[in-house]
Amino acid sequence: MILCAGNNETFDFATPIGVGLIDSAINLTRHALVHKPEFILFVGSAGSYGEHKIHEIIESKTAANIELGFLDKSAYTPIDNVVSAQTETIKDVIVNSSNYITTSEKAMEQMRGLGMGIENMEFFSVMRVAQIFGIPAGGVFCITNYCDTNAHRDFISNHGFAKVLLREHLVNKGMIRG
Repeated sequence: MILCAGNNETFDFATPIGVGLIDSAINLTRHALVHKPEFILFVGSAGSYGEHKIHEIIESKTAANIELGFLDKSAYTPIDNVVSAQTETIKDVIVNSSNYITTSEKAMEQMRGLGMGIENMEFFSVMRVAQIFGIPAGGVFCITNYCDTNAHRDFISNHGFAKVLLREHLVNKGMIRG
């Protein structure tokens, strides 16, 4: 099953599950209860914490939920906030998820310092639901922006082409038909 967020991030080959951590978790759980898929592939855009370049395609099986309050020690969590389906010894790009988009260069550098590579609002929910239901899962992302003050502007200007690049990547990998 190929999934995407929804709203302006839809694909004709993917099922939209909602934007953000909550809607995506609810809707994917509903799907899993009705028709448990054999595999989940989430496809979407992502912001880079600096190491990955705009229009780069990233594949990952590891998601985190590190909120910005963690960076200045104004918040903590008692839950396990990293989920991975990675079984190989290669280093996986960690996709951080939050309902908020990082727009601070300082926070971007701190996230990178924690080992986070990119951010996408839904991926942690997808990986956590997949983990609970015992469904293998992963994600494919196209970088649309850096997580800095220009994040929204750059996302808007790069989003359309990112969707084209994601489609091409999936066609080239034989995951969808052209």
